Amino acid sequence: MKVVAALTALLGSAAAFTPANVPKASTDLSMSSDLLEVKEKVPCFGATPLGGEPVFIGENYWDKLTLEWGSEATGTFLRAAELKHGRSAMLAVTGFAFHKLGLTFNNISPHEYLSVTQGIKFADLQAMSPIDAVKMIPPEGFTQIFCAIALVEFFELTHTGGKLASDERVAPGLQPGGLTGDLGWNPLDIKVTERRRLSELQNGRAAMFAICAWVANEAIPGSFPLPLPW
Repeated sequence: MKVVAALTALLGSAAAFTPANVPKASTDLSMSSDLLEVKEKVPCFGATPLGGEPVFIGENYWDKLTLEWGSEATGTFLRAAELKHGRSAMLAVTGFAFHKLGLTFNNISPHEYLSVTQGIKFADLQAMSPIDAVKMIPPEGFTQIFCAIALVEFFELTHTGGKLASDERVAPGLQPGGLTGDLGWNPLDIKVTERRRLSELQNGRAAMFAICAWVANEAIPGSFPLPLPW
């Protein structure tokens, strides 16, 4: 009996240190209705045109970026960013090829100097590699390049359809889905179809690969496994 009484007293004292039942706190995950919202898929234009209509192989959508981490406006912004990078890469490829082919300013421009104050001639740049020629651009030249790009970006931020959005409280480019890469500049009045948009995106993707390969091969000879024409 003494043993039973001792065990009973021990269990009673242990129960005194047992925490009381606390109701479970509801988490943000169970309370948030936004996470249960079905978001629209946004195509990433992964099709490849083969002669006729574009041919899609499997699904090509920004699933993670629009369904889980963002929205449809996120996909629009990413597509605009890809478009801008592609356009920059196409300009870079053209400039790189022109330099290698000898179509430089010392042959086609009436001006002899890139910078008179710095004493930099176009002929001096033509004798260098494209990478070394870029390094010779003075700080004032890079400032001009930066300002030109900034003007284009400010134009897109503040304009809609090529017109200043003066009645908007928030700049169109700062609104969801506001940055599309379309500046509304079409002096030839060309009809912009989805096929033309797709072609521009894919040409930009090809140019990004091309300029990366050319720069790598120029900076590290032999780093590119395929022979290049120069």
